[in-house]
Amino acid sequence: MGIVYIDDHRPLGRINKDIYGQFSEHLGRCIYGGLWVGPESDIPNVNGIRSDVVAALKDIHVPVLRWPGGCFADEYHWQDGIGPNDQRKTMVNNNWGGVTENNHFGTHEYFELLRQIGAAAYINGNVGSGTVQEMQEWVEYMTMNGTSPMADRRAQNGHPDPWPVKYFGVGNESWGCGGNMRPAYYADLYRRYQTFVRNYDPQHPLTKIACGPNNDDYHWTDEVMKSAGPYLDGISLHHYALPHQTWSGKKGSATGFPADEWVSLMADAEKMDELITRHSAIMDKYDPDKKKSLVVDEWGAWYDVEPGTNPGFLYQQNTIRDACVAALALHIFQHHVDRVHLANIAQMVNVLQAMILTDGDQMVKTPTYYVFKMFLAHQDATALDTVDDLPATVTTSVSAKGGGYLLSLVNYGLDAAADVRYEFQTHTVQSAAGEILHSAAMDAHNDFTAPDTVVPEPLTTGLTHDAHSVSVTIPPMSVVTVHVR
Repeated sequence: MGIVYIDDHRPLGRINKDIYGQFSEHLGRCIYGGLWVGPESDIPNVNGIRSDVVAALKDIHVPVLRWPGGCFADEYHWQDGIGPNDQRKTMVNNNWGGVTENNHFGTHEYFELLRQIGAAAYINGNVGSGTVQEMQEWVEYMTMNGTSPMADRRAQNGHPDPWPVKYFGVGNESWGCGGNMRPAYYADLYRRYQTFVRNYDPQHPLTKIACGPNNDDYHWTDEVMKSAGPYLDGISLHHYALPHQTWSGKKGSATGFPADEWVSLMADAEKMDELITRHSAIMDKYDPDKKKSLVVDEWGAWYDVEPGTNPGFLYQQNTIRDACVAALALHIFQHHVDRVHLANIAQMVNVLQAMILTDGDQMVKTPTYYVFKMFLAHQDATALDTVDDLPATVTTSVSAKGGGYLLSLVNYGLDAAADVRYEFQTHTVQSAAGEILHSAAMDAHNDFTAPDTVVPEPLTTGLTHDAHSVSVTIPPMSVVTVHVR
């Protein structure tokens, strides 16, 4: 049996709810058809934003939403997406499918979406093909309170009051689709651009995020922190979990995959811990007080697209395997609360490891969605440092809030159940109630004909407690949460 020792006197720190953030890019059917249908649509909507998706997202308390990209951000010119829809300039989405973008979903529509789901803003600005003036004017347009050229223009377009912007990313993947830059060059460019990302609202200063490394490019992190560290509040990290056969140019299918692809994917997902640890160590050299955040603003599992879909739309199914990836990643983030204060899974709807899939007026919640729902009580709780001897395929995270605890654990093994006992050093257990997300099939998933194949159920067997411990039996391919009072 694996033992987990819990001591309230060993806090890791607060779990910033923003690590449960989402990402919406102008990519495939994430925005158009997924979030935005337009006010004239027969699909029920409020101000053009589909109501079923909003209701589902409100249920998982989305704390922050990154937009408009991704690679799209460094081709996006914000002024094309304001004003009357019939007067907005179209553009070609060169990164994702070469489709024509009508810009009907722009700044005003994004903030309306945030209003409806109750999320904070994370804007990603255009460095790759944009200008300093363009970025400064966008910040002014969104956040200036009072009289100014951009504030007046915002009022003319129907929104006199400024919007709060919590996070602002200065460029995206500048090492790749954002400009193929070298780190020293980007660091200087960041210093210049961020100068003009002004705090028009001193009461709510922007958190400025620099483009960080791709996976294990530790040189990039060192160069940017060395040159631009004093001018940034956070630096991003992107890591996607991939099955093993990526050397062939293929990533494998989201369904119908062999067992070795499950195992290799989990190994790549586990690498997130090493990446955070090593990039954090570099940050420590320049920021020993840990005032800067490591922002994992793109993460998740990436497979080949579903057969018959546009390869540039990145539409993939979502299975119990993805639920295990999500739980594993969220546990890792919660083990690094001193550095990781914001994360954004890619992506919210119809793209990569999505929360929600839509097809016309139909909507389905994925297994990943249910992990985020099961983990809700972790948001803004205190993560506790635990001592354990768990099996290699089991991870856990323990948090405390309001006199109670949330124990979450994932068993991403394929064969063996695991017996786990949580021993409380300073707390008397009065009750324990659990939920389980599980399937006996590796690729079990929800679709439009069977939307409830993989959903949380009460944990009615394998859960016991006494005054000082809680014992759980977790089957393979499962995510479990236990609320303890």
